[in-house]
Amino acid sequence: MTMVEFDPFSDKYFNDPTDVYRRLRDEAPVFHSERYGFYALSRYADVVAAHKDWAGFSSAHGVDLSTLSRDPEMIRSFRSIIMMDPPEHDRLRSLVSRVFTPRAVTALEPMVREVICDFLEPLEGHTELDAVADFSAPFPVEIISRMLGVPAEDRQQIRHWLDATLHREPGSMEPTEEGQQAMLESGAYYYALVAEKRADPGDDMLSRLTQVTVEREDGTETTLDDVEIAGFASLLGGAGAETVTKLVGNAVVLFGRHPDQWQKVLDDPAKVPSAVEEILRYLPPSQYQGRFSVEDREFDGVTLPAGHPVLLVTGAATRDPRAYDRPDEFDVERTPSVAIALGHGVHSCLGAALARMESRVAIEEMARRWPRFEVDEAGLQRVHMSNVAGYSNVPVSIKP
Repeated sequence: MTMVEFDPFSDKYFNDPTDVYRRLRDEAPVFHSERYGFYALSRYADVVAAHKDWAGFSSAHGVDLSTLSRDPEMIRSFRSIIMMDPPEHDRLRSLVSRVFTPRAVTALEPMVREVICDFLEPLEGHTELDAVADFSAPFPVEIISRMLGVPAEDRQQIRHWLDATLHREPGSMEPTEEGQQAMLESGAYYYALVAEKRADPGDDMLSRLTQVTVEREDGTETTLDDVEIAGFASLLGGAGAETVTKLVGNAVVLFGRHPDQWQKVLDDPAKVPSAVEEILRYLPPSQYQGRFSVEDREFDGVTLPAGHPVLLVTGAATRDPRAYDRPDEFDVERTPSVAIALGHGVHSCLGAALARMESRVAIEEMARRWPRFEVDEAGLQRVHMSNVAGYSNVPVSIKP
């Protein structure tokens, strides 16, 4: 038997990791990469357990292999809640969580639908289009950056910076030179924007964050500084844009490959929410989440030692036959289970309800306009990104 080869920066992985994931689950559920120095968990029960175990699997060392391999003191200087453990994480997360409660997200739906329709209406009458480049890439960043308070003329630039930051060349876990430059430019942009909001507040999330106070570790209460707020903006802008972009693009590909499932959605729009859950399970936009093992843990009879980067491979876990019946079948009527595709435990996606709502509205509006379409499989282009999986191009033909 050949050894399992799991290289999350290889063309084989970017193109389709399904077979690699199967072998990881069956042959190496506690996988160790000699090349990159990480461990990986791929079975559903193990991934869920590790997500809940923040004491054993820390986020304070970074969240991808690039940051997980750096000096922890440098990571702490980023001051981003996604790179914190409780209790500091919980105190900062509470400052923005109220914006993403179910009630708050429901109130946003008219705005979300307006934005989505604004991007779909110019495509009316087109028989050939790109479902990602023309639609699912530009609309999510418009929504989240509008909420943050980014001026209209700058919103799409946020997306381009983000794409460059996440891009990885095959075989490299580090950002490209262009990606590093994009990180610097976007960080400087958000920092300057926060300073503007502090001087002249508006009715937006960044302005409100300049006014709140937070309890620090020593018990004192202070306002957030501009670096902390810029970190919030970068995190929310990135997650709010990329997750939905990839989810909706993946939806078009999956419905193109499974027209019977698309027909179920067309026949009964009430099935759209369960379809969103199935897309998240079958092809999650975030394929793995990075942690750092700070205590030894045992999984499947194997010790995962302290002191190493660890990948919690969600994309493998959500297709685990130990947890799902018919895991490789795409079924929009599947009974929902514990959802982990948007994270789990203390770092579950802050904007999960918003991402689900945006995706539901996008699919509803596509169903109204594109009841019959075909995906040009030969024209599909996958992204080569750290943590994020999906398509940069999904060419489709709209049928009468």
